[in-house]
Amino acid sequence: MKLVRDTWLLFVQNMRQTMRMPIWVIIGLFQPLCYMLLFAPLLQSISRVPGFPPGGALTVFTPGVLIMMGLFSAISSGYGLIAELQSGIIERLRVTPVSRLALLLSRVLRDVLILLVQSLLVLLLALALGAHANLAGLLWTFVLLILLGACLSSCSYGLALALKDVNALASFLNTLTMPIFLLSGIYLPLTLAPPVLRTIAAFNPIAYAVSAARLLFNGTIADSTVVEGFVIIGILMLAAILWGARSFQRATA
Repeated sequence: MKLVRDTWLLFVQNMRQTMRMPIWVIIGLFQPLCYMLLFAPLLQSISRVPGFPPGGALTVFTPGVLIMMGLFSAISSGYGLIAELQSGIIERLRVTPVSRLALLLSRVLRDVLILLVQSLLVLLLALALGAHANLAGLLWTFVLLILLGACLSSCSYGLALALKDVNALASFLNTLTMPIFLLSGIYLPLTLAPPVLRTIAAFNPIAYAVSAARLLFNGTIADSTVVEGFVIIGILMLAAILWGARSFQRATA
């Protein structure tokens, strides 16, 4: 099938380019490692406060960090695409018969793979520090990360093709991601938040992903909150891929 072949060939090429500069993959781990080592211990003193989820501070905080990595790592993917636009790479693809959908999927697959590797390393550190996680729940958490990473990576590429400027993209993403991040319950569970913040957070899809990941860590798989998180992120992923694919189609038409 042409789409699969084109996606694989472009994916291999993109991975080779990434591996030429692996330092950026390593740098991407710096922030989550700082949170695990320097911020998570601060939660120990409030882990017994009424409303704090069960399982201990690290077990509650680690799923949030994984979702945070999916948020900030995947949403930053578009910066590289703008560099390709400015260097003429996308323009040269206009004269090739390569599938336009493969242009998006190959990049998304690379971004998701990098996210999974980084998340696995952070998870191993968390387990070494004393976090506890259900094995089946962990597997489903990584499935959720795949959906989230594919969604946000596709959105980032769509925005990059629409804005075509690094400064404009940076300003837009910083403005957008900050309230989403703060209202997701990544730092502290939303069960500790006042009612007004919980009401606003109900419109934040990332909050559903965080809640689902925390339940999965504790082995609560068949819960309505988990299903809700997967459905919301899954629908958004499909919509984002469709938008990203149409953006590539217009850019290479």
